[in-house]
Amino acid sequence: MSVQNIILGVVVAVVVLLMLGASPFFVVDLTETAIVVRLGKPVNTIIEPGLKFKIPFVEEVHYFDKRLLDYDVPPQDVITLDKKTIRIDNYGKWTIRDPLKVYEAFRTQRRALNRLDDIIYSELRVELGKHTLTEIVSESRTDLMAKVTHAAGAKASAYGIDILDVRIKRADLPDQNEKAVFARMQAEREREAKLYRSQGEEEAQKIRSSAEKEREILLAEADKTAQELMGDGDAAAFAIFSEAYKKDPDFFAFIRSMEAYKKTMNEQSMLVISPDSEFFKYLKKSK
Repeated sequence: MSVQNIILGVVVAVVVLLMLGASPFFVVDLTETAIVVRLGKPVNTIIEPGLKFKIPFVEEVHYFDKRLLDYDVPPQDVITLDKKTIRIDNYGKWTIRDPLKVYEAFRTQRRALNRLDDIIYSELRVELGKHTLTEIVSESRTDLMAKVTHAAGAKASAYGIDILDVRIKRADLPDQNEKAVFARMQAEREREAKLYRSQGEEEAQKIRSSAEKEREILLAEADKTAQELMGDGDAAAFAIFSEAYKKDPDFFAFIRSMEAYKKTMNEQSMLVISPDSEFFKYLKKSK
């Protein structure tokens, strides 16, 4: 057999292998780690990117992602401590720390993700089952999810997987429970509203009573002050009249009599009095 025939045979064999997808070359991407498996047994872990070589039909390559991966599954039901069923939509972030362990346990990255789902859901169900619905939807949710992340991460670590974070995107009530829960919440809010209105009416009555009391006190004090001022005014007027009377008693008596005539006598006045009365003293003198 000539050298040319040997070379031609090799070229044909290579072409046939390429056509059958049995290329001896493979490419490792910058974002991947490759596990070379020979007859079902891992023989090499390739981290560096580039063009690599394998033995066709004897060796096969499995790829695992180096990047931060997303864990996101459809919503699932969880029962709380107070026996409420809620639908949890959660997600997580994870990485493959040891691709060889992942291969030995699951063979592929997809199977590893399925196992990860089981671990996270199990820990989520256990932890949320220790708390009431109110606690889960309140501000303590962050602490709960930190516990879930830690517990799930401890289990996944045995498979060469690191769980960096688990969070709840949404927590909803199942459709069959929404109406009953909303009706109960509405009744509770109405009861609280009635209580607040009752307390408000009580406070309003207290304020009105206090204002009325203060009003009566102010009016009484104002009336007292007015009486005192009137008394002081009358006293001052009397003192002035007394001083005036002392200076000219006859003139003062005359003025007072004129004022008395003015107040008692008009066109419709009728007086029944003796003509000799002291009341007509100045009228008699005018004659």
